Amino acid sequence: MHLTDGLIPLWQAAIYWILTIALLALYMYKLSKTEETEKVIVKTAILAAVTIAASSISIPSPFGVPIHLFIIPLVAILLGPLSGIVVALLCFLVQFFLLGMGGITSLGANVVTMGIVMSFSTYYFYKFIAELDERLGIFSATFIGVIMATITQVAILMFAGVATLEFLTATLVPFYLFVGVIEGIINVFIILSLFKMKPELATAEAI
Repeated sequence: MHLTDGLIPLWQAAIYWILTIALLALYMYKLSKTEETEKVIVKTAILAAVTIAASSISIPSPFGVPIHLFIIPLVAILLGPLSGIVVALLCFLVQFFLLGMGGITSLGANVVTMGIVMSFSTYYFYKFIAELDERLGIFSATFIGVIMATITQVAILMFAGVATLEFLTATLVPFYLFVGVIEGIINVFIILSLFKMKPELATAEAI
């Protein structure tokens, strides 16, 4: 789902960068107001390292294209949507400089897609559904987060004029439907295990 440099016109890329910077500023503000600043920073750093490592691993898929797990939905559920944006940004920077994935001008668009949209849709859908059933909440929120990010990327690419709706829905949507199911199942296992080992994570302050 990483968009590379050159796909998006610079004036559009600037819009996504501005939105990213605004949300990062909001994160810094909320972080300064929390009483557990150091704990939040440590947790964010740990999950950022896990995200960078896990999302860089290629997993074979029946589509012939390897899967790279996002991990951002897991971060959003555990730490909150703004923390998910920060982890996404750090992950994309490392992946660009070390693995050549993504780009710099397209970084804002990638953060909007896999950071902002994925984190907020996952977090609030989880909060809504988890009151009924925790497992269903984790799975469905992860799935919805991936799908909303996919829809956003389709919109960004169409707005940039680099692909048609028919082409994008025929290629991106089926693949990420599959990814959403796989990552949703994985997140149910991981998050419930973490809640069992460390119950305080379930009630930790979200940013």
